[in-house]
Amino acid sequence: MSNLNVDKEPKITLLGAGPGDPDLLTLKGVKALQTADVVLYDALINEALLAYAPETAIKVYVGKRSGEHSYQQDAINKLMVDYALNFGHVVRLKGGDPFVFGRGYEELDFADSYHIPVTVIPGISSAIGVPGLQQIPVTHRGLSESFWVITGTTTSGAISADIYQAAHTNATVVILMGLKKLAQIVAVFEKAGKDQLPVAVIQNGSAADEKFVVGKVNTIVDIVKKEKIAAPALLVFGEVVSLHPSFKTLIQSYANIA
Repeated sequence: MSNLNVDKEPKITLLGAGPGDPDLLTLKGVKALQTADVVLYDALINEALLAYAPETAIKVYVGKRSGEHSYQQDAINKLMVDYALNFGHVVRLKGGDPFVFGRGYEELDFADSYHIPVTVIPGISSAIGVPGLQQIPVTHRGLSESFWVITGTTTSGAISADIYQAAHTNATVVILMGLKKLAQIVAVFEKAGKDQLPVAVIQNGSAADEKFVVGKVNTIVDIVKKEKIAAPALLVFGEVVSLHPSFKTLIQSYANIA
C-alpha cells in the first residue's frame, strides 16, 4: 500500500461499465478511470477497461457470486470507504448500470454515512443495450408500448412476483439473472395464455463469445438446452422479438415442417 496519500480528498465514483464490450464505456467513464487512485471492479466487467486507469492505481477485484451477496456487499462497502479515506479517488466499476440490479444505491448510501462525496456515471444497461445490439427494440409502435426489467431470482431464491403480473401485459419483459429459472418463468407465461409469444435468450451480450437464440414460450426451454446456453444470459419475452431476422427464419422453418 505504497500509494497511501492522506493529502488527497476522499471521493467515490460509481461507474457503470456497460454490458461487456469495453468500447461501450462512456467517455465520462474513461475520464473517471484516468483519475482513479483505486479501482474496485466486479466479476462481469471487461478487464480491458482497467487499462484506462493509471499504472500506479490499485486495482482490486471484488467480484460477487450468487449465494454470497449479503456478506460480500457489506465487505465491498467497507473496502470502498477504507480505500477512499486512505488513498483518495475510488472508482467503483460495476457491470451494466450501477442502479439496475447493481446495488449501487447501497454503496452510495454507505459512502454518504461517512460524508464521502459520490459521483454516479451511468452505464449502458444490458436490459436495453443487449437486445438493441441484436436489433430488438424494447419498445416498438404497434407491438410494445412499454417494457419491464425484472430480476429472475430474488434474494429468497424464488422468481420475482412481478413476472406473474408482467406476463399478463403486452409489454416487453426483460429478465436478468433468470436463466436457471427459465422453465418456471415459461410456465408463468404459458398459464397467462402466452405460449406462442416470441422469446430471445442472449448469453454474454455484446462480448466476443455472445450466443443468441430465439423461439417461442413453448419451445425456448428445449432450444436453450440444445444450444447449451449458459449464464450470464438475458431473457426477452415480447412481440418485439419477432422483428429479429432469425425469428422470421424460424417461423418459416416451422411452416415448412407443417
